[in-house]
Amino acid sequence: MSGKYVFTKGLKELRFLFCQTSENSASTRSFLQRAYPTMKKHNPHVPILMREASNTVPRVYARYAFGKESLEPLAGLSDAQIEEKVTKLVKESS
Repeated sequence: MSGKYVFTKGLKELRFLFCQTSENSASTRSFLQRAYPTMKKHNPHVPILMREASNTVPRVYARYAFGKESLEPLAGLSDAQIEEKVTKLVKESS
């Protein structure tokens, strides 16, 4: 898992939005509990933000250099599918 979360140099921020209680966000919460320590360990200077808000549809944003952003919806995905989406985002250079 560790190699998947070594972020590209162009990644400036990774931001997760999800609901703290809904079943729709359960996989996102479980993914973050499992993967956040590894992501932060390998990328200590990149902000990894977690924004919880009631009834928020789960999604992840990656912000790159020059203000470019990519969005991936996470609703209805399993933990493994979320891992694939996040891995794709952090390896892109936008």
